[in-house]
Amino acid sequence: MVVSSVPGSDMSNQHFEIPSNPRVLLVIPCLNEAKTIEALLRKFALQRGETDMLIVVADGGSRDGTTDIVRRMIGEIPDLVLLDNPKRIQSAAMNLAIQTYGDGRDYLIRIDAHGDYPDNYCQALIDEAVVHQADSVVVGMETVGFGAFQQAAAIAQNSKLGNGGSKHRAGGGGEWVDHGHHALMRIAAYRQVGGYDESFSHNEDAELDFRLRNAGFRIWMTGETFMTYYPRSSASALFRQYLGYGRGRAKNLLKHRSIPKIRQAIPLAVAPVVAGAVLALLYWWAAVPVAVWMIACIAYGAYMAIGQRNSIALLATIPAMIMHLAWSAGFWMELLRIRRKKVA
Repeated sequence: MVVSSVPGSDMSNQHFEIPSNPRVLLVIPCLNEAKTIEALLRKFALQRGETDMLIVVADGGSRDGTTDIVRRMIGEIPDLVLLDNPKRIQSAAMNLAIQTYGDGRDYLIRIDAHGDYPDNYCQALIDEAVVHQADSVVVGMETVGFGAFQQAAAIAQNSKLGNGGSKHRAGGGGEWVDHGHHALMRIAAYRQVGGYDESFSHNEDAELDFRLRNAGFRIWMTGETFMTYYPRSSASALFRQYLGYGRGRAKNLLKHRSIPKIRQAIPLAVAPVVAGAVLALLYWWAAVPVAVWMIACIAYGAYMAIGQRNSIALLATIPAMIMHLAWSAGFWMELLRIRRKKVA
């Protein structure tokens, strides 16, 4: 259930009064994160300091023992609760957590169970929100991998080859932005725009940021902290993830009738040119576009390998091409699905 706006209220251009010691709701949506959940909970329990912080683990039906770990730790860590998320997806987890525990709290901090965070993460976010009077504080992502494929995927995602120059992937910070990796948000602003759209299983953060900006709220990308993200460790998992990203992006653009940025538009050609390569059986020139794409990816991988003096960077072309193809395929699949629904 989407958290509803306050009927008849107009808070879009108002600054909310935040006390000197704000009350925080920290939410960790998760599904099968037994390998990381205990370390995360211990880390954020230590990060509380003097802050009134309720930690909510919103579990989407884990079967790997995640919930058993959380239940055990409830006895050790005060103000830790486990929330069942029957809809499974992250957007629903966030909405449910705020609907259930958000009253009387000032800030929401969203934590990805598939990542790691600096020891001062929470306080840095709160300080940035207060100093800049930001309605949302987003962070950059440093992607790290273990094992050849995951390392190659991390290099790809940290580069323009894999992220197209996205600000929250490319580093930096200290500026007002349209979108970034969700970290902290004023709960009042979140509720004002209606929370996450639960019809989005991917790209729900960018969709919410679109509504925040339209409502007059401001998004600050901090350079004072960041998160470490661990990419998918197999080709199939990476393909499924980016297929979902592509579908989510198409759905977002259609919902808001917006135009994709150049860095988003260029990869859209990948799936059509790969599909068109089948015609090379009859017309040799049909293979030219896909060959140009592959050569460009390999060349950029070689450039990174030389610049970084890291041979694994050359392998980054493989996950990069998987990401391009999956994202493009997901985008076109969503467009065709919506068109079929309209025709029917």
